[in-house]
Amino acid sequence: METAKSQTHSLFRGRPAPLGATLYNDGVNFALFSENAEKVYLCLFDKNGKETHLELLEQTYKVWHGFVPGIKAGQHYGFRVHGPWDPENGLRFNKHKLLLDPYAKATSGPVIWDHAVYSYIVENPNEGRSFDERDSAPFMPRAIVVDNKFDWGNDSPPNTAWNDTVIYEAHVKGFTKLMPEVPPEHQGTYTGLAHPAVIGYLKDLGITAIELLPIQQFVEEEHLQLNGLKNYWGYNTIGYFAPEWRYATNPNNGSQVQEFKSMVKAMHAAGIEVILDVVYNHTAEGNHLGPTLSFKGIDNQAYYRAVVDEPGMYMDYTGCGNTLNVINPHALRLIMDSLRYWVTEMHVDGFRFDLASALARGFHEVNQLNSFFGILYQDPILSEVKLIAEPWDLGEGGYQVGNFPDHWSEWNDKYRDTVRAFWKGDDGLIADLGYRLMGSNDLYGTTGRGPTASINFITAHDGFCLNDLVSYNGKHNERNLEENRDGNDNNHSFNWGVEGPTDDANIKAVRESIKRSFLATLFLSQGVPMLVAGDEMGRTQDGNNNAYCQDNELSWISWQKADRSLIDFTRNLIKLRREHRVFHRRNFFEGESLRPGGKKDVMWFLPNGQEMTEDEWKLHHSKCLALELTGTAIHEHNEKNELICDDNFIWLLNASSNGVEYQFSDSAKKYQWEIVFDTSREWPKKAETMDPGKRFVISPHSTVLFIQKKPNS
Repeated sequence: METAKSQTHSLFRGRPAPLGATLYNDGVNFALFSENAEKVYLCLFDKNGKETHLELLEQTYKVWHGFVPGIKAGQHYGFRVHGPWDPENGLRFNKHKLLLDPYAKATSGPVIWDHAVYSYIVENPNEGRSFDERDSAPFMPRAIVVDNKFDWGNDSPPNTAWNDTVIYEAHVKGFTKLMPEVPPEHQGTYTGLAHPAVIGYLKDLGITAIELLPIQQFVEEEHLQLNGLKNYWGYNTIGYFAPEWRYATNPNNGSQVQEFKSMVKAMHAAGIEVILDVVYNHTAEGNHLGPTLSFKGIDNQAYYRAVVDEPGMYMDYTGCGNTLNVINPHALRLIMDSLRYWVTEMHVDGFRFDLASALARGFHEVNQLNSFFGILYQDPILSEVKLIAEPWDLGEGGYQVGNFPDHWSEWNDKYRDTVRAFWKGDDGLIADLGYRLMGSNDLYGTTGRGPTASINFITAHDGFCLNDLVSYNGKHNERNLEENRDGNDNNHSFNWGVEGPTDDANIKAVRESIKRSFLATLFLSQGVPMLVAGDEMGRTQDGNNNAYCQDNELSWISWQKADRSLIDFTRNLIKLRREHRVFHRRNFFEGESLRPGGKKDVMWFLPNGQEMTEDEWKLHHSKCLALELTGTAIHEHNEKNELICDDNFIWLLNASSNGVEYQFSDSAKKYQWEIVFDTSREWPKKAETMDPGKRFVISPHSTVLFIQKKPNS
């Protein structure tokens, strides 16, 4: 590759900060960190794709920088970085490779999989040590200079309290691609997500926060494209500042930035927060045999964690080939700058960190006191947004559920597994279920965190959807073309007699009852509920529990097939939760009276109406729980410091295949009780009053909620 100064562009000294491309009235400043580079060239592209090189001669504190007057928003650019090719020692510079700016605010399109995007000779790899001189520019996306101006008006974040939060995990494309109310040109886009019909649906359902699967710029893997598949989920990030171009109506001019902001503004106007699922644990460049797209060619040693005694190889705590090097201050700065950008410039309200334990690792061990957590904790911006950890990675000691610090909430897979196994009918679970229903005090109470540290979920994007959880005994991932080897085999699922769809009325009735029981358990448990988009309408993935590569109708929500009765049931559950503080407390239940002679805030009973003893919690065969929630004993205060009082409830759960007779406790017999819902049926159309002197039969595979009837009501 020949490099020469441009005859059409001037280059001034510029500034080392901020990093990336910064637009001014008279031009653009470019700044790129590289500790070990020997030369850095800025590459500018005209509308015809012609490339012009400008050498950045200025270097300040390992940042190469320059100012180019006259260029404007929409300019396409990239970098070429010169330095030693010594892969065995972790140096992978190759001037022939066009590199994406790590701070790019928008990119122009996909990576085209050609051998030229690899720094070694693919035909003769020699374990990645051979050197490839082919130009990768024709096959690489460009970074785009962005004008960040946007009329936010009076936008302000909803700032919903954690205990009032209901999260809806959704995919930008899949949620709206088949929604008939959204115009075809906007289906599957940020503008589609901002459509009034979409926001109206979320608002009516009772959602307070939408958690979007990765929308930071990602790459579709070569092997998927060769098999005619696509990376649908997006957990393969390459651009930590750039909204994914696939979800924009005109990505070539950077419209994804404006369209994303418009979507956030529309959500906020409806009181809905926007949380991003972010992947800072690894990048799309993979291991030593992966492509050279950005970080690997800019400064491999700084951005990736190397094996200590083999610096040419990558530490892989993620199962994706590499791990970002949060020990290095420049890589850590990249993550923090990215997070602040999404909050301050894009107005998002929080983040869910994929494989967050990888970010908590010091030199090897997971350590909650490492730099990543310390910086987040003291940052005046990031410490105020919602922070959610997926509290594990694939390395030794990476499972850290319950161990993240203050200000963090966690995906609670113990909740998921226990609730699934209980409703499947497994033995010996009532004690563990009791902890999960009450917010997992055993996991979060010992460190002084409250029940909102637990993000409760029964399903997520990864695994069976709710309908398939009760319809399949095993995964059916054949369409992924991996001979059904991919995906989790431990699903705690059960088909109740037939694998997949059935016309058997009895099996269908059981499945519907259990789906409603799952949803009722989710929304009545202490903690923060997370509902996966489509579960409330009975969507299916035909038994595929790893649909990461299925960008088609298998993954997209089919609004035409939506189960309206299940949607109605879910809406009523969320409304019930919102209206009654007893189901979304800030603090754990005490399990004892808070004043002499008063009632306990929660009491647990056997079906015969007797309060449970310690030994009875250990009964292996028991599959039924009964609890009384005393709303008058909450002892929490609202924002005006007023003591909160709520109604009293009785909650019955029966996971057995037989009906169970429940006898009201002596204290409960003093009052009249109404059935709020019974999951063996659809949501009742009118209140049903129960005679507490009589026994009530809890149907198999169902849960029932009673509310104490008020006098003269």
